[in-house]
Amino acid sequence: MPQMSPLSWTLLFLYFIFLLIMFCVINYYVFMYTNPIYKKNTQKKNSLSWKW
Repeated sequence: MPQMSPLSWTLLFLYFIFLLIMFCVINYYVFMYTNPIYKKNTQKKNSLSWKW
């Protein structure tokens, strides 16, 4: 039954680590921080004044 040599396991490990790092870096730099436009809150506050 053939098995992978230790060098192949090491290369495979390094390959997946490289993919993980690249994935994290791409996600970090691709994410765009958009400046949200702060709109005035147009909801009316219905304050009930109870008259007892």
